[in-house]
Amino acid sequence: MDGTATQGGGTGGRVTMALLTAISEAFNSRDVERILSHFAGDAVFLMASGPEPVGRTVRGKAAIRQVLADRFKVIPDMHWAREQEWLCGDRAVTVWRVTGRGADGTALDYQGCDLYEFGADGLIARKDTYWKIVRPDPAGRSALLP
Repeated sequence: MDGTATQGGGTGGRVTMALLTAISEAFNSRDVERILSHFAGDAVFLMASGPEPVGRTVRGKAAIRQVLADRFKVIPDMHWAREQEWLCGDRAVTVWRVTGRGADGTALDYQGCDLYEFGADGLIARKDTYWKIVRPDPAGRSALLP
């Protein structure tokens, strides 16, 4: 097998840069079904923000489908620019910059990363998302900022 991503996200169980590219392209298409083709049925997606210490835990394709559909309604032009990527066996890290404009006019411009775990089938078993908190610091150095 040449390591390129195939429909359904699989690469014969191998995680490759081509697979990471296919996942990135799927997210940038904002086509929810295309994105979901890379997730296992029982995948866990840990969102960057939410009510839990891990953000928000979303379990299973149906729940992930709803979260993504809702997100793209609120930020219809959301785009991830790939910056760096690393592979380690069945795990990968991607660093990206996400931009977009919310339906309410709010600008989105953050650097973030995803920590991926893949199953033997090459599908995403777990996606853990982090991004920087961007906020004004008019005093020049808030005590809350490092």
